[in-house]
Amino acid sequence: MKLYDYPASGNCYKVRLLLALLGTPYTRVPVDIFAGETLGDAYGRINAVRETPVLELGSGEVVTQSNAILWLLSRGTCFAAGSDVEEAQVLQWLFFEQERLMPGVAGTRFRLLTDRPVPPGREQLGREALDLLDSQLRDRAFVVGTRCSIADLSLYAYAHVAHEAGFDLSVVPAVVSWLARVEALPGFVNDLAPYPPNARVSAGSSIYG
Repeated sequence: MKLYDYPASGNCYKVRLLLALLGTPYTRVPVDIFAGETLGDAYGRINAVRETPVLELGSGEVVTQSNAILWLLSRGTCFAAGSDVEEAQVLQWLFFEQERLMPGVAGTRFRLLTDRPVPPGREQLGREALDLLDSQLRDRAFVVGTRCSIADLSLYAYAHVAHEAGFDLSVVPAVVSWLARVEALPGFVNDLAPYPPNARVSAGSSIYG
């Protein structure tokens, strides 16, 4: 099993985190997004939308999109949902992560750290996403059910660096406590890398400009 991976991507990190928690062996294939490595024909055959992460299975089949990869890898493990309702709720929070946390928190952070302009409304979207997550976590240890699931791992990837996007986590104390619970899981790793110099605007070549 191979993971085509960009070290500074939270979407890639969430997959690495699950693999570490599961103790699953895999081969990590570094991809330098901003050196143009996703723009060539060879990578296009692996992922036509030229994003990371990509999971290549032993069969040669590939799965793209970080949350889809989490879903596949978690099947039959303690990080999968329990009941049918919980399964739907996990999906609900995976969609929430991509629709709200990604553009509002992750997108804002990426743009600030790489000198790109932040579109109007993104910071407000991020604040609302963190507030909604805080509300969900006020009376529970994890986002869905009573144990950590892939919903938590997906949300954790960018929520734990929200302060780098200028968000004050002290106003979402339930989120802060939840971050600590995720970090206390056996096998937890945090190997999210900082953006390298070539990620800055006009310094590299990528689908992100």
